[in-house]
Amino acid sequence: MGNQKVAALLLVGLGLAAVAGLLLLCLPAKDLREPPALKYGIVLDAGSSHTAMFVYKWPADKENDTGIVSQHSACDVDGGGISSYVADPSAAGRSLTACLDQAQVDVPKERHAATPLYLGATAGMRLLNLADPAASDRVLAAVSATMKQYPFDFRGARILSGEDEGVFGWVTANYLLENFIKYGWIGRWVRPKKKTLGAMDLGGASTQITFETPEVIESRPANEATLRLYGQTYKVYTHSFLCYGRDQILKRLLSKVLKAERYALQLSNPCWPVGYGKNFTVGSVYDSPCTEAEKPANYFPTAMVNMSGSGDAAKCLRHVDSLFQFTACPYSHCSFDQTFQPSVAGNFIAFSAFFYTVDFIRTQMKRRVAMPSDLEQAAHEICSATWSELLEKAPGLEKRLPDYCSATTFIFLILTRGYQFDNGTFPNIVFQKKAGDASIGWALGYMLNLTNMIPAEETGFWKGTAYGPWVGLVLLFAAIILATLASIFCLLRSSKGRGAM
Repeated sequence: MGNQKVAALLLVGLGLAAVAGLLLLCLPAKDLREPPALKYGIVLDAGSSHTAMFVYKWPADKENDTGIVSQHSACDVDGGGISSYVADPSAAGRSLTACLDQAQVDVPKERHAATPLYLGATAGMRLLNLADPAASDRVLAAVSATMKQYPFDFRGARILSGEDEGVFGWVTANYLLENFIKYGWIGRWVRPKKKTLGAMDLGGASTQITFETPEVIESRPANEATLRLYGQTYKVYTHSFLCYGRDQILKRLLSKVLKAERYALQLSNPCWPVGYGKNFTVGSVYDSPCTEAEKPANYFPTAMVNMSGSGDAAKCLRHVDSLFQFTACPYSHCSFDQTFQPSVAGNFIAFSAFFYTVDFIRTQMKRRVAMPSDLEQAAHEICSATWSELLEKAPGLEKRLPDYCSATTFIFLILTRGYQFDNGTFPNIVFQKKAGDASIGWALGYMLNLTNMIPAEETGFWKGTAYGPWVGLVLLFAAIILATLASIFCLLRSSKGRGAM
């Protein structure tokens, strides 16, 4: 009897030892070593209103895998966008030094020389390049000269096309949300059973919409991008609307108000709250290619305008509506300004100024934004509020408060009349600033593309052992457990049989 118990215990012990050994064998080799070193990449997002720097990191031994790049740190550059330094290009370079100094601290010194450094300029510089190509070249040369002084691997400063900005933003959002591919619990990369999200970005000088579509794209080739990521092909529609960014919309609205009032120097603005007023020069309205066509015949740029708010929601809506052209579509269907757009379908993520405006409605105005009517009602409430009422609701946002009426009305119109989201599709939009700890925008997608960190073919397994032997070990484990249990059962049965005798 004693020998039988010893044998049973021995079999159980062997089974447990097999389990422990199997677990050790199934662990990737990397888990048995010191954590891998990290690589870093730096991207400066030179927008129209400001510049932001992002530092990304990833395991050094996994450069061509996915789901592993994370945002290490970020820094907002003081001052306006680099396009605002046209009169003193060298100041554009100097404005970047504080953030680049921070990058030297954030990135370990031994990694400085191998860390790629990029600057991508968006719609502000696109507008400057339209108005004065030589001036935009001088600004880019100045920021490049500054960035070359740092110990990183500087790989250039360039102006992105609107379509590139849209596609890279789409890649960033879907990469961060693991819609392309993710690392599964079984120890290999798997393709999630979910579709990609469309991406909508609202910057200072332009806005982009990008989404996957099965429809034929009838417009120019730049509006269609075919991407092959991890063995999967994605056909996306993308379009960038220059002069439809938040800052340029506000400038264009001032031009519409001035034009409607025959360029009077003392007038009211229906998109500003009652009790608010401001003085500005005529030249500050017409210093952009986006408003140049409406410049008055008798143009005196130094003439001073005295404008006060009248808080008329209906009249403001008519002014904002006049920014778009919703007629004369040369295609089967359009969004606005004779621009082809496929039907919106699936889920969308809206970020940048889309998020900030909706966040103001939710947090300061205490209103939900779940349907088009919610956005319309919020616009009416904001536009009808007095300056003192708005200050009471959001005392810390005094600088931007006068413009939330215009911004909310614009977002309502572009989403509903422009992109044609309705009661059925509007709830599919999520307004979001980040995914995890990373900001959503074009910068991460840009770096992933330039460093070839998203392969065209499907990535392999990430395991210390090959997949076939790994399956074999699992089967062996199951066999050992079954054999152990069977032996114990037989021993116990035999023991009971002898006891009965």
